[in-house]
Amino acid sequence: MEEQELLEQGYRKYHGEKIDVYFNTHVCEHSGNCVKGNGAIFDLKRKPWIDPDQANKAEVMRVIDTCPSGALHYIQKEGVQK
Repeated sequence: MEEQELLEQGYRKYHGEKIDVYFNTHVCEHSGNCVKGNGAIFDLKRKPWIDPDQANKAEVMRVIDTCPSGALHYIQKEGVQK
């Protein structure tokens, strides 16, 4: 999905240096895959709770790809290597 489409659907953007993460609380089924998958990226005690720079780009993508509800998406920044 394109960024504009995600934002229009109610996703919130979390900026990272190499990858941006988008989250929609209304879509989330609270499976916990994100927090269990990598607590450094997804930390419920921190604000903002999503920090894409806490792991490499491949790890961010791996964890988000386990989200069963589609509440999480990512967009890689062009020209930026892992």
